[in-house]
Amino acid sequence: MVKEQPDNKVYLRIIYLISMLIPLVVAFLIFFPSKLSFAGDWVKALPGVHAAINSLTVLTLGAALIAIKNGNVKLHRTFMFASLFLGILFLLSYVTYHWNVESVRFGDFNHDGEVSDQEALEAGTSRIIYLVILASHILLSILVVPFVLFAFYYALTNQIERHKKMVKYTYPVWMYVSITGVVVYFMIKPFYF
Repeated sequence: MVKEQPDNKVYLRIIYLISMLIPLVVAFLIFFPSKLSFAGDWVKALPGVHAAINSLTVLTLGAALIAIKNGNVKLHRTFMFASLFLGILFLLSYVTYHWNVESVRFGDFNHDGEVSDQEALEAGTSRIIYLVILASHILLSILVVPFVLFAFYYALTNQIERHKKMVKYTYPVWMYVSITGVVVYFMIKPFYF
């Protein structure tokens, strides 16, 4: 059996740094006044890729839960590392997209980048539902990052009791963020160019 390792302050600082940098970089790219447009038109297909990555994350998270419930730690670890890899892949793709393309707005029927009062009226309550889901998705995706990283850290340092306490809350939030990522994509898909 692997002995529990004490906390390494360097790794903890890295987790805190990553947890702060990710939302700052994403916010900067989304709200940056001009886009770089270095990648070409292919980046416009990335929201569909994001939905696929989120869907795969739901599957790997679900498989990891089943594996650990059945006592298969090795398989659980494999699926969790797959989920983490998908999360990193999503983040890189998401940053690439927002570095190059203006954000699409729900209800922008004429694709001018603005939602007029008439367009908002036409979108109706579906716009409000979309915005509530999107807001919860964004907020929880920011909040879950450090908890996911700490959960991995505790597992890798064999601090299993701390890991279990962390994932009790982290796992359902990560699952919610992944599922709502897919929901948000399909809700806004009609407004893409």
